Amino acid sequence: MGHKHTKAELLSYALDEVFDHGLSQLTFGRLARRLGVSDRIVVYYFPTKDVLITEVLLGVGARLQQVLGEAFVEPAADHRGLARAAWPVLARAEVDPLFAVFFEANGLAAARRTPYREVLGQLVEAWISWLGPLLDGPPARQRAEAAATIALVDGLLLLRQLAGPDAAEQAAASLGLTGSSSPMQSSRLVRDATDPAAVTLGLT
Repeated sequence: MGHKHTKAELLSYALDEVFDHGLSQLTFGRLARRLGVSDRIVVYYFPTKDVLITEVLLGVGARLQQVLGEAFVEPAADHRGLARAAWPVLARAEVDPLFAVFFEANGLAAARRTPYREVLGQLVEAWISWLGPLLDGPPARQRAEAAATIALVDGLLLLRQLAGPDAAEQAAASLGLTGSSSPMQSSRLVRDATDPAAVTLGLT
């Protein structure tokens, strides 16, 4: 067709646009302007907005998988052990923009927006299946512990996005994922979980 850019190049530019301005701002027009081409070139490779968003989400998922592959390496007995080893790798300023886009996509998926809900559901299911073999126990336990790992790590990473790195590190320490949490602190957390005041504060 004699196009100046390939589909792979357009997708790379689309990912850059998303990391700069967010998923909600991605349009054919913005992407075309970023490349200096007409909207028709973008539409040629991505016929609909849903197609474009799906390709971008898969691209984000691939980049996330690279980061997760560096974080989740050694087997562990349970989700806390797996999360403890992964946290220092995931809680880095250089990957914050990647997780910011991921959480934006999660919000749109939670609002039942297409194609976010479908793609994010597939990604999470793939990560659970991938993490399972790193954990001890029969398949059912591995799956449950893998899901718990994702829930724990995602919660801390979301806190890092919203409240800042210090708040996330303090929470990680309270959860026993970093060396600054003592056994006494951990046992106090368990006791507090049965305290009605703790329930009122949303700590359980």
